Amino acid sequence: MVVVSKSTHIPTTLDGPFDPVTCRFDSSLRRGSDDLPMTHPRLRMNVTANFPEQIALAVNSPTSMWVSWVTGNAQIGLNVTPLDPSSIGSEVWYGKKSGKYTSVGKGDSLVYSQLYPFEGLLNYTSGIIHHVKLEGLEPGTRYYYKCGDSSIPAMSQENSFETFPKPSPMNYPTRIAFIGDLGLTSNSTTTIDHLIFNDPSVIIMVGDLTYANQYLTTGGKGASCFSCAFPDAPIRETYQPRWDGWGRFMEPLTSKIPMMVIEGNHEIEPQADGITFKSYLTRFAVPAEESGSKSNFYYSFDVGGIHFIMLGAYIDYNSTGAQFAWLKQDLQSVDRSVTPWLVATMHPPWYNSYASHYQEFECMRLEMEALLYQYKVDIVFNGHVHAYERMNRVYNYTLDPCGPVYITVGDGGNIEKVDVDHADEPGKCPSPGDNIPEFGGVCHSNFSSGPAKGNFCWNKQPEWSAFRESSFGHGILEVVNSTYALWTWHRNQDSYKENAVGDQIYIVRQPELCFNESKVLLSKL
Repeated sequence: MVVVSKSTHIPTTLDGPFDPVTCRFDSSLRRGSDDLPMTHPRLRMNVTANFPEQIALAVNSPTSMWVSWVTGNAQIGLNVTPLDPSSIGSEVWYGKKSGKYTSVGKGDSLVYSQLYPFEGLLNYTSGIIHHVKLEGLEPGTRYYYKCGDSSIPAMSQENSFETFPKPSPMNYPTRIAFIGDLGLTSNSTTTIDHLIFNDPSVIIMVGDLTYANQYLTTGGKGASCFSCAFPDAPIRETYQPRWDGWGRFMEPLTSKIPMMVIEGNHEIEPQADGITFKSYLTRFAVPAEESGSKSNFYYSFDVGGIHFIMLGAYIDYNSTGAQFAWLKQDLQSVDRSVTPWLVATMHPPWYNSYASHYQEFECMRLEMEALLYQYKVDIVFNGHVHAYERMNRVYNYTLDPCGPVYITVGDGGNIEKVDVDHADEPGKCPSPGDNIPEFGGVCHSNFSSGPAKGNFCWNKQPEWSAFRESSFGHGILEVVNSTYALWTWHRNQDSYKENAVGDQIYIVRQPELCFNESKVLLSKL
C-alpha cells in the first residue's frame, strides 16, 4: 500500500502548470544490469511437462475473466516438431470457496513457431498455450480456481482472483500498477518486488515485455544493443525461451492479479516469411472482440469507473484506417456518467523531452491526438523511453488545462539501460534523420510556435515537461472518486519497505471547465 505522510503536501494538477523539474541520473549508479540467466530460480521450469505453468489472468469484462497457461516442453533446434494442442485439455475449475469448485470452464489451446531459414539459426516451437474465458462471474467477488487437465490428472495448485466491481462512478479498483519496458534483469526483479509490496489490483503493461530479441537464436548472453553486438545477424533474431522465463517470472503476480498488455517494438520479432508479433498474439488473451475491435493490437475494457483504451502504435493508426475508426466509435460509446475516468495507453510517447525516441511517433500524434483531446481523455500512459517523465496538461505542444496528463513509465528495468540524455541539453538534440520508427512514417518537424519556435529542440526543459528522472521504477494510480486520482511513481533506488516515492500528484478532472469546450469541438467532427 502507498503510504503518504500527513505532513507532506501533495500538489494537484489544479496547481499547475508546474515549472519543469529534472532529477539527473546519479552517476554513482550503473545505468543498467545484465539479464537473469535461464537457470535462475525465477525463470526455470519448476513443473513436469503436463502441469500448468506461466499462469496469467486478464480482464475480459466485469463478469468475465481470462485464465491462460502453458503446458508441455518448448523445443529449440534446427528441426522442431510442434506439439499437438489436442493432446491435453484446457479446463478451469472455480468457485467462491477455497477447495470447493462449483463450475468448470473450458477453452482453446494452440502452439506457435518462430522459424528462421538461415544457416546456423535455431528454430523454436512453443509449449501448448491455453486460454479459457470464465463467464457469468459476479462483479466484486473473489473466486478460487485451478487450471489444467483433470483427466490426466494434471491440475495446478489453487489460486484466486477478485472480479472488479461493475462500472460505476462510485466503484474503483484499489490500486492500478503501470509498468513499461520491463525485461528480465536484476533491475526488473527490483521493480516487480516493489510492485508486489504495493499490492495492486490490476497491472497495465505498456509494451516491451521480455526483450527476447536482444539475443541470438542460440541463446547465450543478451546484448544492450543488438545491432552493435551482432552486426552480421541476417535478421533481428530472438531467443524465444526468454518468453517462457518471463511467464514464470511474472506468474506469482499474474496468477492472482489480472495483467493487461499492449504491444511494443520489442514484440515485433520478424520471421523470414514476414510474420510478426507471433509470440505476443499467441500468448496473451485480451478483450478485443468484446470491445468491438477486430485486432489484439488495440482494444478497450472497463475497470469500475475507469474506461481503458489500449492503442497499437505498430499497426495502421492513420485516420483512414480500421484502428482510427474503432477508436472513434469506442470513444463515442463511453458514458462518462458511468465511467468518468478515461485512460489511454500506447507504447511510444507523443510527448518526450529525452533524446531517445525524440519525436519518433509524431505521425501517430498528428493522426490521433485531436481525437483524444476532443473526447477529453484524462491520462495517457506510455513506455519506450527508458526513464520517467510526467507532463503538464498539454495539447499540440501547448499548455492546456483540458489536455491529458501524459506519463512515460518506460523505466521497468530492461537490458537496454536507462536513458539519461535530454534533447534540450547542448549537443544532445537529435537530427531530424534520427529516431526513425519501426512502423509508420516520419513526421519530424521544427516547432511552429512557443518558446522553441523555429527549432527542432528546446534549449531548456520544455514547459510541457513537468518532471523527469532517469531511474528505473513503476507507477501506482489510486482513483479516489470521479474527480481525484493519486498518482505515485516509485523509483527502484529507494527502499520499498520505506515506501519512498519519486513523484506524486493528485490528477484532477475538470468536467465543468472542459466538457463544454469539448461539445463545441465534437459538433465540428
